Amino acid sequence: MRRSPIALILLLLAVSLSQCHEPAGTDRISENKTLKKRIKPATEGYHLERTRDWKKRKPSEKEQTIVLAVNRTDMSNIVKMDSVIVPNDAGGDIEFYLPFPVSVPFIKDIKKIIFFSYYTQSFAAYEAGELVHTGQTNMGRKADPTPTGLYYTNWKAEQTTSTFNDEWDLKWNFNIENKLGIGFHQYELPGYPASHSCLRLTEKDAMYLYAWADQWILNKEDSIKSTGTPVIVFGAYPFDSAKPWLALTGNAHILDIPATTIQQAAEPFMKEILLQQQKRTGTAVK
Repeated sequence: MRRSPIALILLLLAVSLSQCHEPAGTDRISENKTLKKRIKPATEGYHLERTRDWKKRKPSEKEQTIVLAVNRTDMSNIVKMDSVIVPNDAGGDIEFYLPFPVSVPFIKDIKKIIFFSYYTQSFAAYEAGELVHTGQTNMGRKADPTPTGLYYTNWKAEQTTSTFNDEWDLKWNFNIENKLGIGFHQYELPGYPASHSCLRLTEKDAMYLYAWADQWILNKEDSIKSTGTPVIVFGAYPFDSAKPWLALTGNAHILDIPATTIQQAAEPFMKEILLQQQKRTGTAVK
């Protein structure tokens, strides 16, 4: 049976639409998992405000979250600052105010991985090369720097005691270096590297990574049968200079971390990470 010209046009249109890509702003991790559409701020740029003036105008909860992230601090510490960096438009998602790229094709074969940038004092969690979570951190101080390199998430505890001081309670702690006692956890964020080599997080971010990352799997002899989620710490912090994020007021993209930088940080460890991932895939918890 011959189709009418209108029917043919409708058929071609249906085929064309079925081959279209997903809407802009929708990120796919895999065929079975789709990230939410990210909202960009309408305008870019930052300015300084007196902290008391910023608090006085009662910013929304979303703006507070973004300003805390931009200033690498938490609510209890931001009130101690004379001035804060504030985005000209706080209507976007948090990813657009922190430096990590939303996609890194080079690490697409890694199921899960976390990066900590010493220079920008921020972290990012990726699944198959796509950013799934990011936030601020305060890492090791000058006297006790966080060693850079590759780690794996080992064991975790909702609350534990610091090995440096038994008066320090660490919530949502995930160890990444068992012998040295290094891990990421919730703790106060004064807005600069201040820890004894650990990676401090807000409670919200610590709880996210606590649930998201994988623990190691041990044999009966307590030897490592399978490693947890890979963690890469990279970069260096300018301890004797101004906080790097203060420069955002002059250039909104000055801290941006390109995908090529993530590739450079991961490339020396790719073979090992993929080998450990392969080993874990065939390992079941008994």
